[in-house]
Amino acid sequence: MGSSHSANKHHHHGFDADRDAKKIHSACKGAGTDEKKIIEILLSRTSGQRQQIKQKYKSLYSKDLEEVLKGELSGSFEKAVLALLDLPCEYEARELRKAMKGAGTDESLLIEILCTRSNKEIVNVKEAYKRLFDRDLESDVKSDTSGSLRKILITVLEANRDETQEVNEELAVQDATDLYKVCGKDIEESIKSETSGDLEKAYLTLVSCAKDCPGYFATLLHKSMKGVGTDEDTLIRILVTRAESDLPAVQEKFQQMYKKSLAEAVRSDTSGDFRKLLLAILH
Repeated sequence: MGSSHSANKHHHHGFDADRDAKKIHSACKGAGTDEKKIIEILLSRTSGQRQQIKQKYKSLYSKDLEEVLKGELSGSFEKAVLALLDLPCEYEARELRKAMKGAGTDESLLIEILCTRSNKEIVNVKEAYKRLFDRDLESDVKSDTSGSLRKILITVLEANRDETQEVNEELAVQDATDLYKVCGKDIEESIKSETSGDLEKAYLTLVSCAKDCPGYFATLLHKSMKGVGTDEDTLIRILVTRAESDLPAVQEKFQQMYKKSLAEAVRSDTSGDFRKLLLAILH
């Protein structure tokens, strides 16, 4: 059958949670951790399979795999591995909680996650948020934002209640899409002249996702690697959460927009095990 590499990401034959859990255990045992082995195992599995490996690990060793890896790994590599061990909706729920906890709210992060997700994804994030924190995402967003931005975010969160339609349109971005169709290019100009700050960001995010979501993520990725220093959190968040949905489209868009592959950009902007892991996601 030649290289199984292309089938890599998908349930490939011979998935054995027990064997994987044991392999990860031995990769963490003794002096030094075998990071290469960990990358290899986690990235040849789907998100669902990684959940099974976590359960298996717990039942074999009575420890949480996340806790064990936290003790073994560090820095951006650790963050990325932990992100891979979450379901995307759980990871996003944690990011949203972080954005609202403590003093000050990270509005950009709320906008990036909430204004770019489909109905189904929003429903999953809300459920994960409830499950992980026993809190209501809508109430938290309500009490942490204000004015028009709050209205937009709540609309996005509420729009998803209407799951009855035959064609499940993403109601939240519907307005933005309709506006875009009517005014074409000008809508972005008018948003810029009429609004500013976070509100402007939210509208522009809705519009650019209505037009071309992969393009929106490609732009964010490009920004995260431009100039001095790399925004590793953004890299992790986009690559890990989109890995099983529209990442191939994001890569294609990135190539078109910046005349180089996303993998090349990542390669020149990261290093070590973190780089290896991200390149394995992009494979």
